[in-house]
Amino acid sequence: MVANPEKPSSRALIREAARLIRAGGRAALADSVTSQIARLDVRVRTISSTGALAREVDLLMVFGGDGTMLRVARETAGARTPVIGINAGSLGFLTDVQAHQLPLALKQIWAGECVVDARPLIEATGDARGQTIREIALNDFVVSRGAAPRLIELEVTVDDDILTRYRCDGLIASSPTGSTAYSLSAGGAVVSPAAKVLTLTPICPHTLSNRSVVVSLDSIVRIKVLSRRSETMLTADGQCIIPLEFGAVVTVRQSRHSIRLLHLAGSSFFETLRRKLNWSGSHV
Repeated sequence: MVANPEKPSSRALIREAARLIRAGGRAALADSVTSQIARLDVRVRTISSTGALAREVDLLMVFGGDGTMLRVARETAGARTPVIGINAGSLGFLTDVQAHQLPLALKQIWAGECVVDARPLIEATGDARGQTIREIALNDFVVSRGAAPRLIELEVTVDDDILTRYRCDGLIASSPTGSTAYSLSAGGAVVSPAAKVLTLTPICPHTLSNRSVVVSLDSIVRIKVLSRRSETMLTADGQCIIPLEFGAVVTVRQSRHSIRLLHLAGSSFFETLRRKLNWSGSHV
């Protein structure tokens, strides 16, 4: 069990999960932060970190919202342990199970009524002020301006072919999983998680004809900073911020790592879209 330490309201839910897991004849383990915030008893074995925990268990249960899921994806990259999200946040595109559904969800998991969905991670590499960049993300990488309300200029190439030069507030390079996050808010398309694509979405572009571009997930995307006066930064899933200087080049591509998300039988990406985006209209 892994939880968001900023959501102490999930304490009771975590303790209930531990009780249900033991009642089902399984062992409950937690990382040290989760054990501390939930005040778990000694019957729950504590592991020092999320990455170490993933190597010890058959299933990771993540209590929080999408931010917690993104953090866990980064910290467990390379592990093959399935992950399921228990929503203790708000929207929660990556968290399949609502808090009140926990007992039923565990029964379905024990009965094998679930599927594993492997989602690709993406990676960004480069050099920033003499420091090597090597970051992993599940949703997206964003190259954006700093606090000053001034456009930045970025040159983008795809497989060494120049796409364009953007004058904008930033550029989002999104995985299929991340299409419903920042990219969607910036006008990007909704992409099925099964699609093998990267989506490049400019943020507030100065040229109105600049639109979101979809390229193969096998593509190598290079983003070069051409702005001299404006502060520019790189973020990974909104959780890691790296300053970039003039001339810096960030390369974005598919990572060799993935995350294995566990879904309950009967769940559907499109059903999640209809429910969580409150889409109107009719469907069969």
